[in-house]
Amino acid sequence: MPLSTALVATDRPGRHLKQLLSHLGHKAATQVTGDGRGTVGLDAGTCVLHATPDGLSLIATAADADALAHVQDVITRHLVRFATQEDLSVDWTGPVAGEDLTVLDPVAGDYLLAHCTPPDEVLQDLAATTREATGNASTMQVSHDEGALLTMLTRLVNARFAVEVGTFTGYSALCIARGLAADGRLLTCDVSDEWTALGRPAWERAGLADRIELKLGPAVDTLRALPEEPVVDIAFIDADKVNYPVYYEEIIQRMRPGGLVVLDNVFLGGRVFDPAYQQEHHVAMRRLNDLIAGDERVESVMLPVRDGVTLARRR
Repeated sequence: MPLSTALVATDRPGRHLKQLLSHLGHKAATQVTGDGRGTVGLDAGTCVLHATPDGLSLIATAADADALAHVQDVITRHLVRFATQEDLSVDWTGPVAGEDLTVLDPVAGDYLLAHCTPPDEVLQDLAATTREATGNASTMQVSHDEGALLTMLTRLVNARFAVEVGTFTGYSALCIARGLAADGRLLTCDVSDEWTALGRPAWERAGLADRIELKLGPAVDTLRALPEEPVVDIAFIDADKVNYPVYYEEIIQRMRPGGLVVLDNVFLGGRVFDPAYQQEHHVAMRRLNDLIAGDERVESVMLPVRDGVTLARRR
């Protein structure tokens, strides 16, 4: 359970942030970003500092509880020691695991669902069919507010050629196809004939089957078979997480300027925040999230939509 936070009550959070980084600079890797976010990197873990209207916000992360306690101790001692004009109190929350974080409060989530364009009968029926046929796996289907977002983004970029990696039962494919220009088409990739077969009747019913081309087989092979020219207007990645970096790279090379890559599940249920989770897909997603943030080929934003959605626009 290697995550913990604290909010230090003070009228001078910016001053204490800079002071702490200055004093720790000789024994830790410290950094201040342009927006004032401070980072202290210790051997045991990391602490991120934000100056807020309520005080100095601290977020400590480490690989295990003992390492977390060490990070907390170092930050607390140095803050208190060098705050000569104030009596600071640092009260850390109990350790929590990333998967226990509530990224989107259920109340907020329900309000979002209630205040976006509702799904039509075809989408509602497809969602119901998915729940009945796939059971717990139905959670892999995008929520209807995320589906509405995909339709809107596809329209906004005036997409004529879209690519989807991870079809499941075809809900997101239908949402993307609805946003395409009149002569547009969607290439969607999956490995399951059983699950994708559930989506075909809905595509037909919506009158969009002729816009959707389903390719069964490893998505990386399908992507590499595409022309190397910048032909993709929009892409949605929502498949096996280990291969996200490969899918992103194959797509971004073929993305036209102004085109958009949309990546789902970039939070992995909160596990990307927590260095204790070191399975291959956790490491791959963290690596990709860092790569996109520093990728000069794109401008990007990560949104706290459902399980985290990244938008990367090709420059």
